Amino acid sequence: MVKIIRNEPPWLTEHRWPNASADTTAIENKVRGIVDDVQRRGDIALVEYTEQFDAVKLTPAEFKVTKEEILEAYNLVNSETVEALRGVRDRLAVNETKRLKGLEFTTTFKGVTIRHETRPLRRVGCYVPGGKAAYPSSLIMNVTPAKVAGVNEVIVTTPPGREGKVSPLTLVAADICEVDAVYRIGGAQAVAALAFGTETVPRVDKIVGPGNQYVTTAKSLVQRWVAIDKPAGPTEILVIADDSADPRLIALDLVSQAEHGPGGLCGLVTDSLAIGEAVNDELEEIVKSAPRSEYVNKVLEEGGFILIVANMDEASDFTNKFAPEHVEVMTRNPRTLIERIRGAGLILLGPYSPVSASDYAYGVNHVLPTGGYGKIVGGLTVLDYVKPISIVESTLEGLETIRGSIKALAEAEGLPNHARAVEGRFTQ
Repeated sequence: MVKIIRNEPPWLTEHRWPNASADTTAIENKVRGIVDDVQRRGDIALVEYTEQFDAVKLTPAEFKVTKEEILEAYNLVNSETVEALRGVRDRLAVNETKRLKGLEFTTTFKGVTIRHETRPLRRVGCYVPGGKAAYPSSLIMNVTPAKVAGVNEVIVTTPPGREGKVSPLTLVAADICEVDAVYRIGGAQAVAALAFGTETVPRVDKIVGPGNQYVTTAKSLVQRWVAIDKPAGPTEILVIADDSADPRLIALDLVSQAEHGPGGLCGLVTDSLAIGEAVNDELEEIVKSAPRSEYVNKVLEEGGFILIVANMDEASDFTNKFAPEHVEVMTRNPRTLIERIRGAGLILLGPYSPVSASDYAYGVNHVLPTGGYGKIVGGLTVLDYVKPISIVESTLEGLETIRGSIKALAEAEGLPNHARAVEGRFTQ
């Protein structure tokens, strides 16, 4: 079913950050043309690209989803799903609110008071994949932290489906999250519209959200003019397991992530050959009866692997080098590995913390770094929508306590007027 390997072959990590070396020149050239065209011609270019790539002919007046369409969407989504979407938003909001509060604190030093606070971004654009499928959970993951942060205006762009409609699921999620506007525009052209603004689409300060290689490339091309979030490509799962793990649960989790589609990586690293072989056997049985089995099987064959290592130290070292999006730890004492694992977007401990649950309902964000970027960045949070700011207030006595240090450093750096600006407060 998947490859069982030893001795960590180079191909497992050689194309991951910072070693990625894929030739993307053709894609970049194509996307650059679209971006430049939208920057130059605005709405007219959006009309043409929407017809070309989405087979939908819209006028600029039809780009923005109406309030009536959003209200109608509730009639097309069952109440159980609506409540589930609200639950996802609420749990994520609780966690992000606590995170934001932790950023605000005050320090004092003998007459000097410094308040450390945050300020939200003014306007952000969230790209939500769409067209043939709907991803309301991705909308919630992108928008909720922005709303918690207090962003003034949150805009969503998503590709139109058949007849130019946006999925009712996406519209209901947008309404639940209090999105300020939804535009039925997709692809690289949507990214360009958000980056530069058009006659209809307002320019934003930051663009977030996952997308295909064209969307991702567009984001990288426009980051000179607008901030973007972290790289997020095809999904990845790495399970760390010893001989105490349940092979069936491991196999189920690998299959669940293979369901996301082409390019995904689904791996197991274990110090037990018996567990590795048992997981492989379970995969064969599960895939036979799994929905979309041919689809899942192809992903597992192309991006699935089982790596046999000597011990858990080697497992941790490989995990940090591989730096996957998700790491599940299924060992006797999973907490003992936490401090060793640094290269991961999200760590899930024990048999009852599957990635599929974190994708929806634990209250953590599922927009996570892939491709090895887990070495240097974490998942999307409220931190991506605020900037820190410090507010300093000093008394004359407080300034007196650091007066000598300022003079010494100013003279050492050849900036005498810095010292004079301080001394002037004591010689009036």
